[in-house]
Amino acid sequence: MSEDDAHTATRRGSGALTGDPSGAVAGTAALMGEYLTAVTGLLETIRDEEAGAVHRAAALIADHVARDELVYIYGPGGHSNLAAQEVFFRAGGLVHISAILDGGTLLSDGALRSMAMERTPGYATVVMRDNRIGAGDLLILVNAYGINAALIDAARYARQEGATVIGVSSRQHAEATAPDHPARHPSRENLHDLVDVHVDTKVPVGDAVLNIDGLAENVAAISTFVNAYVLNSITASATAELVRRGVTPPIWRSGNAPGGDSQHATFLDRFQSRVRWL
Repeated sequence: MSEDDAHTATRRGSGALTGDPSGAVAGTAALMGEYLTAVTGLLETIRDEEAGAVHRAAALIADHVARDELVYIYGPGGHSNLAAQEVFFRAGGLVHISAILDGGTLLSDGALRSMAMERTPGYATVVMRDNRIGAGDLLILVNAYGINAALIDAARYARQEGATVIGVSSRQHAEATAPDHPARHPSRENLHDLVDVHVDTKVPVGDAVLNIDGLAENVAAISTFVNAYVLNSITASATAELVRRGVTPPIWRSGNAPGGDSQHATFLDRFQSRVRWL
């Protein structure tokens, strides 16, 4: 058998092994396409409708970084903590971002515990005090639904102490949640009513966006995508604004990229004692 014949046989064999006589792979591709359409459609809506809010949030961040001040971010809620982690110590991200990674609502310390803590009035007040959030600080609060007790306590405390607060959450989800829902703060307030700048992530009620025939519950949550998109858009816009002002902000490079470790070393003396979870 010639080399060309062997190559052809190999390709035919691979095709036979990956064939889809039942259409299952095609069905998977269709489901993936439906999810992709849902995600990209929501991201495009956020781009079209929230650019002004993103710009205002970015300008606040640029002001603080230009003064060499930290920007705090807290995502009280199991998966909302991922949003805070998304822009902290992140390749291409601002070194001045300081995430509040309190263990109380992290899923790594227990999912049911996380949900209980995010619903406990007063808990986030302790977290804010412990992180010394006060006058002149800038705090980003991010949560998919914008209602839980920890989130509202954090916003109320920060504003009371004189901090500026940026909120990232879904107005639709908050306004559709019953006033007596067990996750709500006793005040029944929504994050978007308490902050200086709010970016609406437009996450639909329930978060999951795909319907499967024969299954009552939707699947495939969307909030992590939109939170990451909004926060990276804000920090990228803040960086662009700083450059426009003639300020070159420190930016993290991936530790796995050439020169990453040596670049990190130039920032550590300046930031390690200031950024609690660095």
